[in-house]
Amino acid sequence: MLSKALLRLGTSAARHPWRVIAAWLIAATLAVLASIAVGGRTADSMTAPGLDSQRAAQLIERAGTGQEGMTAQVVVTPLDGGATFFDHGSARTALTRLQTEVQRLPHVLGTSDPAGALDAGRDTTVRGGLVSADGRIAVVRVQYPDQSRLSAEDLDALVDLGDRLRAELPLRIEMGGSLFYAFSDPDGGVSELIGLLAAATILFLAFGSLVAAALPIGMAVFGLTVGVATMTVLAGVTDVPTFAPILGSMVGLGVGIDYALFVLARHREYLARGLDPHEAAGRAVATAGRPVVFAGGTVVVSILGLAVANVPFMTVGGFAVSIVVLIMVVASVTLLPAFLGAAGPRLARAGRIGRALRARRPGRLAGRRDTAAGGAHAAGWRRWIGHVSRHPVPYAVGAAGLLLTAALPVLGLRVGLPDDGSLPHSRTERRAYDLVAEGFGPGTNGPLVIAADPAGDPAVVDRLVATVAADPGIASLAPTNIDRATGIATLVVFPTTSPQDKATADTIARLRTDVLPTAIGHGPARAHVGGAAASLSDVGHRTSERLPVFVAAVLAMSFLLLMLAFRSILVPLKAVLLNLLSIGASYGIMVAVFQWGWGGALIGLEATVPIVSFIPMFLFAILFGLSMDYEVFLLSRVREEYLRTGDNRTAIVEGVSGTARIITSAALIMVAVFLSFAVANDPSTKMFGLGLATAIFIDATVVRMVLVPATMTLLGRANWWLPKWLDRMLPHGPVGTHDTDDIDDTDDTDAESTGEAPRPRVLDR
Repeated sequence: MLSKALLRLGTSAARHPWRVIAAWLIAATLAVLASIAVGGRTADSMTAPGLDSQRAAQLIERAGTGQEGMTAQVVVTPLDGGATFFDHGSARTALTRLQTEVQRLPHVLGTSDPAGALDAGRDTTVRGGLVSADGRIAVVRVQYPDQSRLSAEDLDALVDLGDRLRAELPLRIEMGGSLFYAFSDPDGGVSELIGLLAAATILFLAFGSLVAAALPIGMAVFGLTVGVATMTVLAGVTDVPTFAPILGSMVGLGVGIDYALFVLARHREYLARGLDPHEAAGRAVATAGRPVVFAGGTVVVSILGLAVANVPFMTVGGFAVSIVVLIMVVASVTLLPAFLGAAGPRLARAGRIGRALRARRPGRLAGRRDTAAGGAHAAGWRRWIGHVSRHPVPYAVGAAGLLLTAALPVLGLRVGLPDDGSLPHSRTERRAYDLVAEGFGPGTNGPLVIAADPAGDPAVVDRLVATVAADPGIASLAPTNIDRATGIATLVVFPTTSPQDKATADTIARLRTDVLPTAIGHGPARAHVGGAAASLSDVGHRTSERLPVFVAAVLAMSFLLLMLAFRSILVPLKAVLLNLLSIGASYGIMVAVFQWGWGGALIGLEATVPIVSFIPMFLFAILFGLSMDYEVFLLSRVREEYLRTGDNRTAIVEGVSGTARIITSAALIMVAVFLSFAVANDPSTKMFGLGLATAIFIDATVVRMVLVPATMTLLGRANWWLPKWLDRMLPHGPVGTHDTDDIDDTDDTDAESTGEAPRPRVLDR
């Protein structure tokens, strides 16, 4: 039985704390050493099997033109406001030197030569997209090999060269390109520190003890060290997307501290009953640890379900994040009880500062003992839940209407990928983006690459160039590159609109359905549209197609697990519907902030952006798993009370109010951790942080403290209805009350000693 196994594990860890802590220290050290020795860097491969952009990439690779590698661009303009590259000799000389020095950098395969092109004539240079029509802006495009042959040192060399030349040349120099995207340091470190400090403050206010506040933080740091190091080792084997370490840190800190909080709160309850610290830790792991294992397993399974999208980088990213969550679950039932055993009886009392705070604000910080519920309940929460249960209809209708209103913006959700134009102006990539858009048009920042195999018919290429150039969504074409060995032609075309504009996606679709088939005809020749913008559009389309299947699978799994756990049909159905409401509301808030710009300045968003194509699916997987934490924790207490009293309303009031303080504290910690990432520079990180924070906040407040008690009151005894034939078929779940009876019979003993009826073992269905 799971409870007995957890009891033995937790008790053993508490009795031998230093052995367990030493084992975790060794594991962390080995993981870090392995990440240094064999670890790799994260890499984004925004492709998937069967996509048109993937077929284009395969043709480009066959042609060996080098366009499948990494790129950078150096954008320059004269510091003299009246000078141009057409007629100002010193500006042209500086441009020549810049191109020459960039060409000499390690691993550079080649560069464009705007200064050399100027010698061939102004019109030729402008048509080639190397110098703007007014002569003020020039672009040196830099071609690198594949990312596997590069490192952060290549980016550092380019940046250092720019810094040196800015002091020596009369040019304003800005830089951007995929090299920056691949090797720029993620900005999650400061966010993690802010999140940890916020979590520590909330834990201290909740427990009034520095020791109690430090233990969950210490456990989370241990687990995060092992998890991120393991993710780095995984990156040495396969392409782990760049967002995975940041998302793993975000989710790992949130769930790790949350899980520790659940176990620590139950441990302190047992200490208050007079149990030995070792026994208290074992029982805490056996009782609170069951929902932790159940909820953590649900998070892992939900995230691994991302494989249904058939997008490799999402599958690998989900696997990497699930590793961190799994490590946090293991730490919660091994490392945390070791910490609890080492702390001994000190956790049973608040520290000096905590006692002073409790003396000043007893209503906020001090709980009171309620033996009927078996835990510390805040009187204020009991009054609130009792009030909601006496007026269930207006609260249920009002809360549901509020969430549905918040979810309405989802109808306007538009997926895409924020480009460098959404970065802060303090970043050189953003300034380079703005200069290119000003001089050459917004589409120059997101060129498309058309790869064509003419199958021996050279006329196909001429027709292709003519028909593509005539499309209204295309601003210009670079000279066609034809590989002599394979005959494969590559056309770099520049749309009239920016990479994240919906019109660009429409242009890509039109090229594939109308323009290319017209140029190629019905022969054996073929052509495909690739490039970063096309790849991201394709991935967004595929994830949108697969999202309904994924959502249905997660909902079905959650329903079955909750039915197994709580022996009910309506409780899991209600949980699924309420979780959908909270997640839908968080999606709506994301659309309002990122697409409409409402309150974007509060998180440092300088321009509206579409929702990153893969984020809705990732958020759904993570949020549905995380919401199970609160669902299981809360319903476990409600069901215990119902089995003890047989009265639905009493069970709701006592169960919800008894868990309210822990749930709200846990939610505040998660919200603080996630919001600390919402102020990062990268828009994708902002979306993850804000989406997770708003969903958890809504789930722990409007859903758990209003909708759950209101709807459960309305359902009455039907909450726990389960057909007898189905009850006989279902095995007992890992979080049911049967396990509780085996481990924790204190309440029954108390009831018998006071003459009260013991809790019933079987519901009268």
